[in-house]
Amino acid sequence: MEKIAPPTISLRPAGSVLIEILADQGTELIFGVPGESYLAAMDGMYEQRSRIRTVMARNEGGASFMAAAYGRLTGRPGICFVTRGPGASNACIGVHSAMQDSTPMILFIGQVDRGMAGREAFQEVDYIRFMGSIAKRSFEIRDPRRIPEILARAFRLAMSGRPGPIAISLPEDMLREPIRPLAIRRIEPVEPECGIRTAEQILGLLNSASRPLILAGSCGWRDEGRKALLRFAEQNDLPVVVTFRGQDLLDNNSFCYAGDAGVGMDAYVKGILKEADVILAAGTRFSEPTTDGYTLFDVPCPSQSLIHVHPSDLELGKIYIPELAVHAGVNSLFSNLDGNLLPKKDRWREWRKASRTKYLDLVNRPLPPCRFDMGKILRDLMELLPPDAILTSGAGNFAIWPSRYFVHGPDSRLLGPQSGSMGYGVPAAIAAKLAMPERTVVCFSGDGDFQMTGQELATAAQYGARPIFLVGNNGTYGTIRMHQERFYPERVHGTDLENPDFAAWARSCGFYAESVKRTEDFAAAFKRALRSNSGALLELELELEQIAPTVTISQLRAEAMEIQ
Repeated sequence: MEKIAPPTISLRPAGSVLIEILADQGTELIFGVPGESYLAAMDGMYEQRSRIRTVMARNEGGASFMAAAYGRLTGRPGICFVTRGPGASNACIGVHSAMQDSTPMILFIGQVDRGMAGREAFQEVDYIRFMGSIAKRSFEIRDPRRIPEILARAFRLAMSGRPGPIAISLPEDMLREPIRPLAIRRIEPVEPECGIRTAEQILGLLNSASRPLILAGSCGWRDEGRKALLRFAEQNDLPVVVTFRGQDLLDNNSFCYAGDAGVGMDAYVKGILKEADVILAAGTRFSEPTTDGYTLFDVPCPSQSLIHVHPSDLELGKIYIPELAVHAGVNSLFSNLDGNLLPKKDRWREWRKASRTKYLDLVNRPLPPCRFDMGKILRDLMELLPPDAILTSGAGNFAIWPSRYFVHGPDSRLLGPQSGSMGYGVPAAIAAKLAMPERTVVCFSGDGDFQMTGQELATAAQYGARPIFLVGNNGTYGTIRMHQERFYPERVHGTDLENPDFAAWARSCGFYAESVKRTEDFAAAFKRALRSNSGALLELELELEQIAPTVTISQLRAEAMEIQ
């Protein structure tokens, strides 16, 4: 009998196989800047163009911010490709932000040919070492046959435990080498389970409290976890404080929401955290902003009874020794706690009410009169935006306004960098609009922050991403100017900005744009922005004197003179 030869599998370039695996993992967007060091992978992107959309930014920093924001928004790794040397150096900012945000991301970096390694070839860098201190893990794929193995590991590491960025360097000649394609199943995140016995221990500690509190961090949440958190808190009259940039974790209209612990933390939030006797800290790594510089809890033994729940065992006891350390994901935790009623909840109802009242007092606190009232602007936005709007911001004093005065409903989202990185908001808004084009996306930027990544408006226009950008222009690096006035009054140096015409800039990129000079003109201008099919930019001409929501330059100078 004649033997039938088995079907042959045609060899394909490793770069093509790599991109096909990304498509099989559900990757819909690749962000990057083109580079000669990964041309074979770019050819793979061409082959997979019907499955993956490639978005090439104007700078690798913008591209890496886009990938980081995509990972934060979707829970799947944001994918970014950059070239070696300068490209990888520029992309570091997004990797650092993704790490501090606990956000899944994979950065692919072109590398010199394997035969040139170690000679300081053109743009050569050792990325295992270079990325080692800012990424969750870094790899170099020298054998193309290991591409499926290392990509599967990268996806799992990026999404599991404490999510974070993975860096993978790709030697140029390796990407050209022909290999046999190998399909791998879709990688899903693994969340440690909170067992029934552990849930009972948590419930027992909460029930023993006089002033219990939930401190919700932003690590690893899914929609069902957020909903279970809300139900458990409301069923048991538990106040909830969220960590820095985590205002979208809980419906701010809930009677349990008590504010956020972040940069510029209000005194009442510090008081709540200090007064609480049992704190259920879920998904937080106890960052510097959340602990007010590690002063709100005694290190390493806090006076509060601390229940620390985190999907990474490396975070448990890293700074504070908890009474109960729980290696579990936040979604599993609240799924197990949901529906349990604490029999002694009535005794802390007044505590919860007082916490909520202090939050409402902050939101409704009268602000100093000024020509441009940002508090009123935020109230207008809340009336005009759909409930599922996505807000983004970078870093600077301007970000305090939406952080403090925008009330997030159950369906809105917030994308802001816990790393305090300027320039994040513009690329994040572009990524959000590309990922979820049906939703309204609004970016808050200061004039200094916007100019870090404002060139990406050209990227947005090219790829049809049309967010609305609000640029607050007060002619200064506001946060640094505020600190200057506090510690070196009237000795202003290096913080003034001579700005371009932001509206003209946006119009040159194809956006609708206008300048808004008065509070009463904002609502009508924003309605015009919403109606525009081209996306929009509104330049808000702010007063320098109102340097922060409750602080003026005159006040800072007067306080500094009193100290002297």
